[in-house]
Amino acid sequence: ATARETTRSLDEIVWAVNPFNDTLESLANYACKYAQDYFAMAGVSYRAELPTQLPPAPIPPEVRHNVFLAFKEAVNNVVKHAHATEARVRLQLEPEQFILSITDNGRGLGDLSEKQLRNGLKNMRRRLADVRGKFEITPCENGGTVVKLTVPIKNQ
Repeated sequence: ATARETTRSLDEIVWAVNPFNDTLESLANYACKYAQDYFAMAGVSYRAELPTQLPPAPIPPEVRHNVFLAFKEAVNNVVKHAHATEARVRLQLEPEQFILSITDNGRGLGDLSEKQLRNGLKNMRRRLADVRGKFEITPCENGGTVVKLTVPIKNQ
C-alpha cells in the first residue's frame, strides 16, 4: 500500500509539473483516471460522463493545479465521509466555463452549515475562488451529495 501511494504521488507530481498537461483534455483525463483508481480501491462503483470531444482549451497551470486538488478532495470525501457505494463524475462544457461535478449516493450532508464546514471543504472553496471559479456542495434529491467545481475557461 505504501509503494502504491508513493507511486501515485510521484505520478501526480510529474503530471502537475509537465506544461504539456495545461489543457482541459489533460485535466479531464487525469481527474477521471484518478477517480477510477481511487474508487476501485475503495469498492465504489464509478461512472464518468465526458463530452465525446473536448476543445483544445488551454488552462493555466495554477488553474489545473487548484481544480485537480479540489477534485481530489471531493473524491476522497465520497469514500471517507459519504460512505457511498456509487459515484459519478461529469464534465459539462459551456461557452465560457466548464463544470466538473462529483455525485455520490452516500449519507448526504446532514445538518452541515457554513460554520460546520470542514477544512477540506473550506480549502476546496478557497482553491476555486483563487482561480475565479465557484465551489458548490448540495444534497441530491434521493440522498447523497453533489459537488460542483465551476471554472472559467476564457479571459483567464
